[in-house]
Amino acid sequence: MPTLYRRLKRLIYNQYFWLLDYAYVLRAQLSNASSRSDAQTYRNPDATGPSVILIPGIYEKWQFMEPVARLLRHHSYDVHVVEGLGYNRQSIEDMARAVSDYIDQAQLREIVIIAHSKGGLIGKYLLMNANTPGNIKGLIALNTPFSGSLYAYLFLLFKSIRIFTPRSPILTYLAHNRQVNTSIVSIYGRFDPHIPRGSRLEGAHNIKLETYGHFRIVDDPLVHNAILDALTYLDSTFRTT
Repeated sequence: MPTLYRRLKRLIYNQYFWLLDYAYVLRAQLSNASSRSDAQTYRNPDATGPSVILIPGIYEKWQFMEPVARLLRHHSYDVHVVEGLGYNRQSIEDMARAVSDYIDQAQLREIVIIAHSKGGLIGKYLLMNANTPGNIKGLIALNTPFSGSLYAYLFLLFKSIRIFTPRSPILTYLAHNRQVNTSIVSIYGRFDPHIPRGSRLEGAHNIKLETYGHFRIVDDPLVHNAILDALTYLDSTFRTT
């Protein structure tokens, strides 16, 4: 009976945070659809630390990452977004190409990518395929489905969602390369309603927090502190290599 009670309590608890998560993303998406935020607001060419590129998840405009952008501006980082990603609906390869083109055009050096969900997969693809000069020093991934999500099987008719099935060709391809995982910090919470298997990545620096939800974490103080710690960790790592 105590075990059944604990399971029921956990189920109710998780459902509660699931509702909060969807309420958050609904408000964020409605706000972002009409947002007039200027990405240049977050630029700081005089920053001494690494440049940061923010990559949102699927169906998210760059403004979805604005809570992180505000955090980084407060700590004097030079923050970049790739507005050409739009709602990030195209393939991981195409979206990675758009980010890579932006890096080349902006002539960025010593870059750290901070990405949410699908954005983390794009970030790993870039580490594997578009990092010949070693410009990208690391990836901080927030709730990224490195092993896919079983729920993606429910949406096989949607090409943009099929890539998240655990055995999709692109996820299989990304999983085969574990060497770059040492340059990845994967931050995730106790319960993610979209990624039931979690976001732990073998060989990466994994940080599991007492947070709940898939979307709300981008505006969570615990996650913000973890991001700042991860930036310090990556900065110290690539300056000693």
